Amino acid sequence: MHIFARAVVVLVLAVIGTRVEAQEYTVEVRPVLNDLAIKIEPVANTGVLVVNLTNNSSTKVRCALRYDAAPQVPYRTTEYVEPGKTVGSVFRAKRRWFSVVVDVTCEPTDK
Repeated sequence: MHIFARAVVVLVLAVIGTRVEAQEYTVEVRPVLNDLAIKIEPVANTGVLVVNLTNNSSTKVRCALRYDAAPQVPYRTTEYVEPGKTVGSVFRAKRRWFSVVVDVTCEPTDK
């Protein structure tokens, strides 16, 4: 019986280990770009949201991002993007999301 119990435990662990819980959620981006040529591309994956910011303007920009994914606490971050470059901002799930609202405010900077 000892070998049988071990086999059952191994089988259960294998099933649990291969089970991936997919998380589907919607993403709403609310941009304030101040007439700057910024492309915003959200890339939604299970447990993480990446917002790619591409600066197609001729000046360096500062983009403030605010992520709201209730019931998770809102998260704020700032990204600086050089002209012609793309930067990714990463937001990780700490609780289960159903929707994420991302406020993106970009403005020119000399920093």
